[in-house]
Amino acid sequence: MAALDDRVDVLIEGGVVVRAGRGAGDSLVGQPGVQLVEGAGRWLLPGFIDLHVHFREPGEEHKETIASGLRAAVAGGFVTVCAMPNTKPVNDTRAITELMLARAKEAALARLHPIGAITKGLAGAELTEVAALREAGCVALSDDGRCVTDSRVMRHALEYAATFDVPLIQHAEDHALTAGADMHEGAISTRLGLRGWPRTAEDVIVARDCILAEAAKARYHVAHLSTKGAARIVAEAKARGGAVTAEVTPHHLLLTDASVAEGLGYRTECKVNPPLREPEDLAALRQALADGTIDAIATDHAPHHLRDKQVEFSAARPGMIGLELCVPLLLDLVRSGELPLMRLAYALTVGPAKVVGLEAPRLIEGARADLTLVDPDATFRVERETLAGKSTNTPFLGRTVRGAIDATFVDGRPVHLRRGAAGLSGLVD
Repeated sequence: MAALDDRVDVLIEGGVVVRAGRGAGDSLVGQPGVQLVEGAGRWLLPGFIDLHVHFREPGEEHKETIASGLRAAVAGGFVTVCAMPNTKPVNDTRAITELMLARAKEAALARLHPIGAITKGLAGAELTEVAALREAGCVALSDDGRCVTDSRVMRHALEYAATFDVPLIQHAEDHALTAGADMHEGAISTRLGLRGWPRTAEDVIVARDCILAEAAKARYHVAHLSTKGAARIVAEAKARGGAVTAEVTPHHLLLTDASVAEGLGYRTECKVNPPLREPEDLAALRQALADGTIDAIATDHAPHHLRDKQVEFSAARPGMIGLELCVPLLLDLVRSGELPLMRLAYALTVGPAKVVGLEAPRLIEGARADLTLVDPDATFRVERETLAGKSTNTPFLGRTVRGAIDATFVDGRPVHLRRGAAGLSGLVD
C-alpha cells in the first residue's frame, strides 16, 4: 500500500475514486447533485478487512445474524469480512456457502466472503470437497473452534489445498493439553483455582503445521496467534521462505490474563479462545505486529447471548465481540508510539487481503471507493444500547474510548454514518 499522508480532496463517482489531490473537488462545491463530506481533522483510510468473524447464521440467529453482523462491521469501518464455518449446520457444503452469500447480498452492507470447513462437521477426520467450496465462493478453509490435531489429516488437507491454491487457517490448539482448561496457565489461574491452558498447546501445533505446510508447499495461516513462542515459530518459518501468515486479535494486544481477575474476579467477558496470556506474550505480539511477523489484525468477533456469559466461569462460552471497537481501541497503541498508523492500516487492509487473495482497498484514482472516515479525537462511551450488533459481550462496556468511525463507504455508497458526527449532511445512513 503506497503511503498517502496529506491533506487532500477525494472525488468519488460511480463507486470509484476518480480524483485524489489538493483542490480536487474545489470546482464541484455547490453544484447540484454533489454531496459534500467535510473531512477536516479526520483520517480517510482504505476500508478495513476482517479475516475472522462469527456471524452465527445459520443456527444461532439469536446471537447474531449475517445482517446484524454486517451492521456491526460497517459501524467498525470494515468493508469486507470473512465468516468462519462453525455455524449450525457447519459450512462444509456448497449449500451453506451459497446461503451465507445470499443473506449478505440481501443486507447490502459490507462484503462477506465465507470460509469453508477443512473437515466435514469440524470433526477432524474426513476432508470436505475443497473444489466445490472454492467454486461456491469460499476464500479459505478452517475448522476454527476446533484444531485439526491429526497430523495425517492435516498433511492431506494442506496437500489438497495447495492444489487449489486456497489457504488453510488453523485454530492452533492441542486439545489433549487443554482438556478442561478455562484460562491461561499461570499465577492468575492458580490463584483463582481455574485449570490452566499452557502456551505449548498452541506452540506445538504451529510448529508442526509450519513443517507440514513447507513440505506441501501450501499456504498456511495461524488464526488468533496468542503466544510469544508461536510468534517466534512464525518468524522462523517466514525466514525459511514458507508461505506462512498470522493474525492477532485486538484483545490479545490489549488485555492479559490479569483481566480475568479484575474486580470481583472470574470475569466471563474475558474468557476467550485462545485465552488472554501474560504481559510478556502481549509485548511479543505487539512487536511481531509492528515488525511484520504478524500480517493482519482480525477481531475474532464472537457474539454470545447474555445467558452464555452470566454463568460460572467454567460453563461460560468463550469469545467477545470486536468489530465495532477494534480501531477505536487500537488507536491507543498508535498514540503511544508502539504501532505506526500506517502499520495499523496495512494490517487491516493489504495484510488480510493478501492472506485470502482479495483485492485490497486502496485510496488511489481508479480504485473501488471502499473507504473509512475516522475521527481520531472523537470520544464515546461503549454502551449496550449503542452497539450495532445483536450481542454485547465485551469487557469494554462502560469504557470511554477516543477515536470513532464517522462513516464507512462501500462502492462509494455510505453504509454507516455515526450519529452526531459533524459534516455528514446530505448523506443517508
